[in-house]
Amino acid sequence: MMYMIFKGIFWRFALLCAMLLPALAQAQASKPAAAAPAAATSVATFGGGCFWCVEEAFDKVPGVISTTSGYMGGRTKNPTYPQVSAGNTGHNEVVQVAFDPAKVTYAQLLDTFWRNIDPTQANGQFCDHGSQYRSEIFYHTEDQRKAAEASKTKLLKDKPFTGDVHTLINKATEFYVAEEYHQDYYKKNPVRYTYYKTSCGRAARLKEVWKTQ
Repeated sequence: MMYMIFKGIFWRFALLCAMLLPALAQAQASKPAAAAPAAATSVATFGGGCFWCVEEAFDKVPGVISTTSGYMGGRTKNPTYPQVSAGNTGHNEVVQVAFDPAKVTYAQLLDTFWRNIDPTQANGQFCDHGSQYRSEIFYHTEDQRKAAEASKTKLLKDKPFTGDVHTLINKATEFYVAEEYHQDYYKKNPVRYTYYKTSCGRAARLKEVWKTQ
């Protein structure tokens, strides 16, 4: 008698398992895969004259996530464009570059920076004169400082151009985001931007300095 009762319970349990297993398997299969960890993001900051042009140069680099125009290196809190452009705050027009170090190295960004400025020009860049347009590398880490110093030393040694290198290398300070109308200016106002860049002689001077076609 007990055997029959046990046998009945066993088969009911087996039937229940047979009914539940497909549902469990389907639930497991439909479970979303774990999200891949977000790519590490690093930050670099460069001053190379008009930040509109610097933005355009770095936006073309594979591995660059975003570029933001702003101000760094001055003494005034929350500076505005009129204040900075008048040279009254000590700030430099800069572009802060967010990048994926797995796709582009800081050394490669330095190479892009050098190739898009005139290192021989002191206290300005191209047609823009004044300390607010100085060429400057702002390092965020000790490794960035060493890389920046090494790249400048190599440039001085190779001397692919005539003249001294006046580009500064300083520790990054507080970054102030520029007004919205300055962000992606070359995309928002292509006609005005092209006129400015051409009339400022930026492209022509870069070809002259770096002996490019």
